[in-house]
Amino acid sequence: MNGSDQIDFVLAERSRIQTEYQRRALSANNDLYEAWQPAARFMTEVRRLKAIEMLHEASVFPSETSQCLEVGFGSGGWLSEILSWGVPEGNLHGIEINPARAWRASEMYPNADLRIGDAVKLPWDSDSFKLVITSTLFTSVLDDKVRRLIADEIVRVLAPGGALLWYDFAFNNPRNANVRGVNRAELRKLFWSFAGDIKSVTLAPPLVRMIAPRSWTLATLLEGIPLLRTHLLGVLIKRPFTGNQ
Repeated sequence: MNGSDQIDFVLAERSRIQTEYQRRALSANNDLYEAWQPAARFMTEVRRLKAIEMLHEASVFPSETSQCLEVGFGSGGWLSEILSWGVPEGNLHGIEINPARAWRASEMYPNADLRIGDAVKLPWDSDSFKLVITSTLFTSVLDDKVRRLIADEIVRVLAPGGALLWYDFAFNNPRNANVRGVNRAELRKLFWSFAGDIKSVTLAPPLVRMIAPRSWTLATLLEGIPLLRTHLLGVLIKRPFTGNQ
């Protein structure tokens, strides 16, 4: 593949994603994930607690000196969560392809290093971060070659011994052709050199939206059934380099 071929497919995928974001912004259902929605609160709380548990168990929970990057931070993403873990705002970094979302997040976190751009070429040095987060990003990327480029960049900027915190759905959405699930096998293939754990999380969103407003307890019980969970949460650690690799 020559350089011009790579530019062509990257530009094509970037254009498709930006068009899809514009469509979503006009959608009548664009408030589904607002904080006042019981289902949104339930899903956020479950994944937050599980992420804390997994990061702690893997001994990679970020400290106040950790440099942290979110790839595709949207209007805020996990940034507030990382702040609540004791990481200073000045240690937060991020890149977001949607300018409107990026500007909104920059207003909330003026001391963070938040940039507009896509993730096929991250504007940071290699081995810069102890924690990289990607949340519902890869499923919005349909081109396998672009997925590979983004994964390779995450590997590059993550320091040896650092962790990738992954959250995304594992199955295709038959009602939305602009997203494609990432299952365990593909996740392991994208980050083949990483060690770590992957768990299924998140009660299927249609069920959460139906049940959580009526019974948080019932939603919690159903969340415990693996077959009803639709997302993967992973803590994958970049192995330190050795001469045998």
